Amino acid sequence: MVARRVKPLEIASKCRNIGTLDRKITECDACARLVKWRTEVSLIKRRAYSDQEYWGKPVTGFGPIDAKVVIVGLAPGAHGANRTGRIFTGDSSGDWLYRSLFKNGLAKIETSSSRSDGQELFGTRITCALRCAPPGNKPLPTEIEECSPWLQREFQLLFSTSRSFLALGAIAWKATIGTLRSLDEELPRKLPKFSHGASFKFRGSDGNIRLVVGSYHPSQQNTFTGKLTRSQLDSVVRKVGRFAHAGKPL
Repeated sequence: MVARRVKPLEIASKCRNIGTLDRKITECDACARLVKWRTEVSLIKRRAYSDQEYWGKPVTGFGPIDAKVVIVGLAPGAHGANRTGRIFTGDSSGDWLYRSLFKNGLAKIETSSSRSDGQELFGTRITCALRCAPPGNKPLPTEIEECSPWLQREFQLLFSTSRSFLALGAIAWKATIGTLRSLDEELPRKLPKFSHGASFKFRGSDGNIRLVVGSYHPSQQNTFTGKLTRSQLDSVVRKVGRFAHAGKPL
């Protein structure tokens, strides 16, 4: 008898709080290809981490449940979050992001190496479009769609306090817009195409103005080639932070 796989669409909407949502996310096995890959990586490991136990499960968002800034990434890194169990933790992408968050007053420390490193985010929550590490960092469209209810529910639970969104990469940009629309938020008819610094504002269903900003993903491919510089990343992080905390010191 074949075990029934988790159905995010059936489960996510029933989660009444972030804690329950996070627990259900870590139990997800909806996408067979991703389950196989994340497990294989966790067993084979990278030589540098051969003495470590990999997380090897879906990764939840990280940060307070009343965050004003919501940062959306693509997916866990195979030897980053898939190893450490915390989004943008344990790889160079995380090093870039947390350094910028710390510089702009949104993180307690400038590094993110493990779930026990003492890191804390201030008024900011980091999440992702896909909860499992995909082969080659290239998820299938069907996998993003299957995973989307988790992000939809997370946005819904965070919406009352959220004021700005930072999408890291084209897939995250598309997922952020799609998720807001799925919540029946009325976005501008003409939205900017994704690019670094692309942005728009919209009036939420609760009457509050919100800001959405796009950024190149801090992947090695982008940072090593100079497509994304530290000053560029600092600029967009500063923009969403200042907008969300307008009138309050960071």
